[in-house]
Amino acid sequence: MGKVLSFKFRLLMASVSTGLVAGVVCAGPAGAAPDEETNVQNLPPVEVTAPPPATRRAAPSRPVARIGAPGSAAPRTRLYVYPTSPGTGRGLDVDKVPSAINAVDASQIRRTNSLNITDALRDNIPGVNISEVTGNPFTPDIEFRGFVASPVVGTPQGLAVYQNGVRINEAFSDAVNWDLIPTAAIRSVTLVTNNPAFGLNALGGALNLQMKDGFTYQGAEVDLMGGSFGRIQGSAQWGKQVDQNYAVYGALEGIRDNGFRNFSQSEVRRFYGDVGYRTGDSEFHVNMGAAKNKFGASAVVPAELLDKYWGATYTTPQTTTNRVGYLNLTAKVDATPTWTFEGTAHVRRFEQNIVDGNPTDAEECAVDPALLCFGDDTTPANGAGGVQLANPFAPGTVLGAIDRGSIRSSTFGVSGQATNVDQLFGHDNRFVVGATYDAGVTRYNASSEIGSMGENYVVTGSGVFLGPTPAADPIAGPVSLRTINQYNGVYAMDTFNVTDAFAVTGGGRFNAARITLEDQLGTALNGDHTFMRFNPVVGGTYKIMPGLTAYAGYSEANRVPTPLELGCSDPARPCLIAAFLVSDPPLKQVVSKTVEAGFRGTAELNIGTLGWKVGGFRATNHDDIMAVPVVGRTGFGYFTNVGRTRRQGLEAEVNIKSPTLQFQASYAFVDARYLDPLELESESPFADPATETIQVRPGNQIPAIPRHRVKVGVDYAVTDVWKVGGNALFVSNQFIVGDESNQYAKLPSYTVFNLHTSYQVAKNVQLYGRVDNVFDKRYVTYGQFFDRDALPNFTNGGADFTDPRSLSPARPRAFYAGMRVTF
Repeated sequence: MGKVLSFKFRLLMASVSTGLVAGVVCAGPAGAAPDEETNVQNLPPVEVTAPPPATRRAAPSRPVARIGAPGSAAPRTRLYVYPTSPGTGRGLDVDKVPSAINAVDASQIRRTNSLNITDALRDNIPGVNISEVTGNPFTPDIEFRGFVASPVVGTPQGLAVYQNGVRINEAFSDAVNWDLIPTAAIRSVTLVTNNPAFGLNALGGALNLQMKDGFTYQGAEVDLMGGSFGRIQGSAQWGKQVDQNYAVYGALEGIRDNGFRNFSQSEVRRFYGDVGYRTGDSEFHVNMGAAKNKFGASAVVPAELLDKYWGATYTTPQTTTNRVGYLNLTAKVDATPTWTFEGTAHVRRFEQNIVDGNPTDAEECAVDPALLCFGDDTTPANGAGGVQLANPFAPGTVLGAIDRGSIRSSTFGVSGQATNVDQLFGHDNRFVVGATYDAGVTRYNASSEIGSMGENYVVTGSGVFLGPTPAADPIAGPVSLRTINQYNGVYAMDTFNVTDAFAVTGGGRFNAARITLEDQLGTALNGDHTFMRFNPVVGGTYKIMPGLTAYAGYSEANRVPTPLELGCSDPARPCLIAAFLVSDPPLKQVVSKTVEAGFRGTAELNIGTLGWKVGGFRATNHDDIMAVPVVGRTGFGYFTNVGRTRRQGLEAEVNIKSPTLQFQASYAFVDARYLDPLELESESPFADPATETIQVRPGNQIPAIPRHRVKVGVDYAVTDVWKVGGNALFVSNQFIVGDESNQYAKLPSYTVFNLHTSYQVAKNVQLYGRVDNVFDKRYVTYGQFFDRDALPNFTNGGADFTDPRSLSPARPRAFYAGMRVTF
């Protein structure tokens, strides 16, 4: 988990606040879809909701069609840019939304037979790609349009993620811990683009997870599954509407997986619950959740070790423990026939502990081998009190380090929103105004213990800890840091119907962020930073004919530097990321300017309803931030603004929906490039030997972003009780991290095939199975250069590594089978 810079970032995590804004897609008429839970009674239209969470009453008298499902082109199909109860007429017709629409409902999540929500996103959204950078399937990177939501601290984050109205990007680093999200309790997900109302970090878009409640899910279900690599998982959910006014819902999940790589075991335990009350035109919810998860993440491994054994690891121990507990309150009141008021409040506690074995720059001193030096054989490695460390190791011992980090984070926030649907100048109009306040207090501690490295790459601690060093030296000591995040937002959006066919949208959001760093061991890390920005949006839609709509829009979004990035931005004083921070100059905030346009439509065919969409986008980041490793200092690096970067591309999808056939095919093209020249340190074999740098020229591609993705999926009902299906995924080649100058060979492209089936044994009992990676394809999803001199290749008699690549291997073929029982 920490061989190089991007994995060392993982220790610095924190929790979140903020949140509010937009995006409810109402889908599906009352009743269960073909693949939906058979025990759900009187199911109202499914809503894909953004913050604050939507609340709803009983099914409307006029059903609202599911996006992508039969009838999705119907005029009553609506997308709620802000939460509004379906059936009130206050939603925004899908044909009036000036951006791409990507939605995943509960039936699509269910068909994956996975408790990883990221699997459903990968299978059903054209531009989404997954990389298992950490080497663990429960902590993947999600990349969309070249922007990332990742649990790896230090990854430039470009997607905002919300759960029931709460932004869950961690406050210290903007990272996203996917393992904390209770997948069985998710009602729907939307990926919204071209909308600054989602606040900070929505450079490439925002993912909105709306959870189930007792008004939308009634009955009970138990789901058990087991299979390859020791996988055992189970989930249970129960919902009940007590009367017309009260409803309760709860879900439990548990997973145990040994992983296919050494030391990669996972344990996941999650709970989610909701209590709802409604009366007249008002609705209130209390929802809460908790999780306690533990992972052995294997991260990248030198290519030469993978050649020997596909399940190899590089250095251990590597364990991560995540714990979270949260409580959310939401309220909604239809004050008049045209005014709706909504509010939300939330509190959250997040804790993380990481133990991370790594190479180290500690070594015996040349002048006195009885002492330890750091970085070279002459610079003292100090312990407590600034005294040089004694060397307790036998001569010739290969040294390593066990880096430990802990996060204790508490966040809270409130938000309010008003929606008005009065006509304006005799035309339909929808106006939304809102405000948010979110704050988080985080306490971070880190230390590094020097140890001996075994020939199995396991680090054994010695009790010798690296201590503080002189201020003039770029080697930092242990850290105890307190950070305070305060995020404020005010937004207003208006959609005006010029004609029945033509609508225009305009508005924007003002963001104000204050980040305070308080050094608990001294003053070096102290800092107080304030960022402000107004982000506008303008767009329009035109209904060319029934079943065919054109859209176009322009928007801006911003991301402020995280406490991690602000504390580590001086190349003259790099940080040992994951263990240390040093005082640095401030960074500029990132501003993204996006334009997108496209067409979407539906048509009725003999075999079902055809849905399709095609669109293009261009997003230009100004003052983009990236992490830069320091050559020759394993794990050391810094953050810097790199000028302008651009991501542009094309997305196309076609799907067919009928009671017997579900078919989907999509293609996404992403071209991501640097627009300004750069000089970066790199472990690349093409780096200048004198400066250890590479020259990045305008037009060079950004690494780790494949240009082409093709997805095909099909589900077919052979009989009323037996269904079969499968999907295929093609991802093109990509440059590896560290090759920003595009001189080294790309990682190869790959194609993966998966199969699944289900059989309804009885009305309430279903058996299912799936095979992942049917043809046992050996491929990698991520790669980077690493320091070949940090450790010897013990599998080759202790010789030096010759291949400069460190890779993340994908899972081999796997078989799973399960049973689902409903009550």
